[in-house]
Amino acid sequence: TQDARFALSKSAVWVGYKRYLDLLEPLRKPNQVRVDSELTFERDRCKKALNLAIEGAKVSLISSGDSGIYGMAGLALEYWLKLASNDRPHFKVHPGISAFQVAASKVGAPLMHDFCAISLSDCLTSWEIIEKRLKAVAASDFVIALYNPKSQARPWQLKKALEVLLEYRSRDTPVLLAHQLSRKAEEVSLHTLSNFPANKVDMLSILLVGNSSSFVQNGLFLTPRGY
Repeated sequence: TQDARFALSKSAVWVGYKRYLDLLEPLRKPNQVRVDSELTFERDRCKKALNLAIEGAKVSLISSGDSGIYGMAGLALEYWLKLASNDRPHFKVHPGISAFQVAASKVGAPLMHDFCAISLSDCLTSWEIIEKRLKAVAASDFVIALYNPKSQARPWQLKKALEVLLEYRSRDTPVLLAHQLSRKAEEVSLHTLSNFPANKVDMLSILLVGNSSSFVQNGLFLTPRGY
């Protein structure tokens, strides 16, 4: 977003996961320092950014999508709140564009009615809770965005999630598979719950599952709001 671009332009230091900083490299000026981090080092990343800010630097802690949606804003804020009020540097969350918004824009208007987002990763949330939430939103007829749908360490969870959804949804329910959004290798394809190609999914994918009124026509995915 323009707000996020402006914040980046005013920051002396960029802290983030290396892949995301590489994507933003064309925007970085020569006098702006980047501090690369590896995947799963989220706590170290937040502490580094916060310590630099305490020292007086203007720092951008970078996430993909929107930092407040499965991003770094929450963890950074947790650490910020632990500081004494007089020691807290200025803190602001700048809105971004989440992957489910970009995915939806590629195929029409699948998020026109009530929807929710669920991450299938059980690194921070137990599978029992994830499955409970899946059943609840499936029964409630929400359109569902599925983040972190599959990884090499947990290939079975997506299959289980689809089985849960099929308990409540028609086999013909439309499903969008979006891969590598806004990157050179971007792929977007439409399927149904019964013929969904789970083998083509990885951690760079996001799924949008329609509700009982969603349909596909002329290659476009629509969930009517009921005007």
